[in-house]
Amino acid sequence: MDKKPSRRRVQQLRVPVLPAEQTAIKQNAKNCCMSVSAYLRDLGLHYQPESVFDADVVMEMIKINGDQGRLGGLLKMWLTNDDGWQALGKEQELQNIHALLDDIQSTQHLLFTTVQKL
Repeated sequence: MDKKPSRRRVQQLRVPVLPAEQTAIKQNAKNCCMSVSAYLRDLGLHYQPESVFDADVVMEMIKINGDQGRLGGLLKMWLTNDDGWQALGKEQELQNIHALLDDIQSTQHLLFTTVQKL
């Protein structure tokens, strides 16, 4: 009969808990047919915490940032293109620029609300 090699553990961790927490931990360990030590050790060694950042939210922010860059480029093009002013007329171009500025502002608001999700 082969014996398993001893895995004597000599280090101990002390974790202060409330009485209700102690009861819950003991009950959870019992439900798993484990000692409290084995239960907490397994949780501590095998638990994978979730990332602080949600990958989907980060991707959404990247897309919104790209939209913001395109809108800024369009605004720059309109402001530096004298031909556009003459072709559409100054009044029409001003309306287009105001509409673009409104789009930029709404995109900034969308980016701000997306950042708040993090």
